[in-house]
Amino acid sequence: MSHKTSKQLLHLWRHAMLEGVRASDPDLTMRQISVMLSVYMTPEPHTVKALSEELNVVKPVITRALDALSQLGYLKRTREESDKRIVNVVRTIKGAVYLSELSERITFAEESAIKNVAG
Repeated sequence: MSHKTSKQLLHLWRHAMLEGVRASDPDLTMRQISVMLSVYMTPEPHTVKALSEELNVVKPVITRALDALSQLGYLKRTREESDKRIVNVVRTIKGAVYLSELSERITFAEESAIKNVAG
């Protein structure tokens, strides 16, 4: 992967976000996106407590993000069988599709940027 400047990376992010808005994707907050990426890109298990520690926010912040993401069907909460106080956060197919489409938009933005420089 080539080294990109901050401005180039921000351009790619902007382009990918614009495509998401144009596609009528739900408006996710930075915290919600961070929770999604943490759950989908790091090994399981994921708990509310662990996500709170990773993002350096209090547990109610994670709970609010999970409320919205669960409502969208992007993540699901389950209770630990051995200790019902522990809430696990699990992936869903719908959430995986959302992140796959986001990844495709970022890839498309990068390819478009390369074509604009070359062309």
